[in-house]
Amino acid sequence: MTDDESSATDEQDHRLETDGGRETVDYLDEKIHMFKPATPFMKDHLKVIWGLFAVWVLFTFGPVTATWVATDFMTSTELLGFQLHYFLTAIGSPVGALVLCAVYAWQRDRLDAQYDISHETETEAEAGQAVAADGGEEA
Repeated sequence: MTDDESSATDEQDHRLETDGGRETVDYLDEKIHMFKPATPFMKDHLKVIWGLFAVWVLFTFGPVTATWVATDFMTSTELLGFQLHYFLTAIGSPVGALVLCAVYAWQRDRLDAQYDISHETETEAEAGQAVAADGGEEA
């Protein structure tokens, strides 16, 4: 095998299928970052990430900012027996984070289905091969 053939083979080994096999990108040569995604899947995924990040910023910093801007309102208003600023920071933010996690998982599953991406792997047991649970020694 010549040097040209081996470099061509190495180049083919580094090409990965993306977006469910619709497009191939050489990730070793592509510069990938959050502002210039290389594939349509990455673009859609980053839209989800940035959108949910914006909502997270509101959940996290919204109650604190509102308390700073409207101190009297946030401390005098009660919700379920708690001052509004306390309720929003102690209960609203953690619940909001859990909701964001669920929304991200749902959106990611939707994108995976849209781009035919599967995360399932085949194990040796499923392939019909025996698993040596005793260290491989025969009786």
